[in-house]
Amino acid sequence: MDKPSKIAPAKGKLGVLLPGMGAVATTFMAGVELVRKGKAQPVGSLTQLGTIRLGKRTDGRTPQINKFVPLANLKDLVFGGWDIFKDNAYQAAANAGVLNPQDLALVKPFLSKIKPMTAAFDPNFVRLIDGPNIKKGKTKYDLALQIKADIANFKKTSGADRLVACWCGSTESFLKPEAVHSTPKKFEAAMKANHPSISPSMLYAWACVTSGVPYANGSPNLSVDIPAIVTLAQENGVPIAGKDFKTGQTLIKTVLAPAFKARMLGLDGWFSTNILGNRDGEVLEDPGSFKTKEESKLGVLEYILQPDLYPELYGKMHHKVRINYYPPRGDNKEGWDNIDIFGWLGYPMQIKVDFLCRDSILAAPIVLDLILFLDLAQRAGMGGIQEWLSFYLKSPMTAEGLYPEHDLFIQSMKLKNTLRWMKGEELITHLGREYYD
Repeated sequence: MDKPSKIAPAKGKLGVLLPGMGAVATTFMAGVELVRKGKAQPVGSLTQLGTIRLGKRTDGRTPQINKFVPLANLKDLVFGGWDIFKDNAYQAAANAGVLNPQDLALVKPFLSKIKPMTAAFDPNFVRLIDGPNIKKGKTKYDLALQIKADIANFKKTSGADRLVACWCGSTESFLKPEAVHSTPKKFEAAMKANHPSISPSMLYAWACVTSGVPYANGSPNLSVDIPAIVTLAQENGVPIAGKDFKTGQTLIKTVLAPAFKARMLGLDGWFSTNILGNRDGEVLEDPGSFKTKEESKLGVLEYILQPDLYPELYGKMHHKVRINYYPPRGDNKEGWDNIDIFGWLGYPMQIKVDFLCRDSILAAPIVLDLILFLDLAQRAGMGGIQEWLSFYLKSPMTAEGLYPEHDLFIQSMKLKNTLRWMKGEELITHLGREYYD
């Protein structure tokens, strides 16, 4: 594949559309504004703090990523979104309880002006919460057209030159791809027929992609990860990425599991449990929504460790995931892992990990990076699945028939090599023979 002949400049405002204006979305928006005001640092954001090595180690070329590729400037971001609750972004952020009152006070005027549009919602997909700020329509197709109208209206009223969307809403009940998801034509007919396998998140994905808006899926929902939406993204030249933000426990798994495989250490079992008390935890009390999240979390180890290639090390691995709703914990999730490994001569060892993390604090910089990189991909003419953004995701989308890379370090190399490729720089293999020949 030839590199982009030209990357269009990031001129004007970039409109950011967020389906689901809860803890993650409001922490992201508040954080961007705090950084713009010089009151905080964008910790966790590769686009804001990361560097990229160019050429040989001896060349000493390591520019910041945001100076190497033409990313949108934070000052040019404007925000909008949808939610089933009517609270403005300040009220939603206060209710979420992620940021302290002192930080929220600094951005109260800014957040108070961001009011959610009515949301497409179906209680069959998210059973344990409901809200009053919901769209009405005879068919799911009617709702999708309303979302398209919202997108067009937001672009006009916000003065945005370009748009990007990132799903920050709830986890929906588990779905497997069906015939109605196979082609754009069948998908559109299914929306008009109110087919039960067309979820609200799919309506947002369809509306965005058919409106030319790049779309990232931060949840494990099927959403964009169906052939109909992938085809539309390719036809319309719209970048898409998903699914499910890689934040706490899974981030640690994609660091530790590659280490075990690299050193050929065996794994008998990995037990993971989570306690969290935010709206995400409440939604995941429903078995259907939990099944969706469980599938996203379980796939990581199997792909990294490749038990088919190493049956004596990983063939009998027992992997268990639990998520428990515990309201006192709020957004401060605890991810606890018990890992039973074995080494030389089969002798057993154990590793315990207790990650007292803040879910939305880890997710907010992921939202920022996905938005800025998808906008870059759009301006570089890179439509369809953006596998190079798998670095940020638990269940990365790939081309049909291709297994995903979950190893965080492979994902990091893929991301940075893609940026080098986009700018015509030499890809880095880390072979290093040139220093010794």
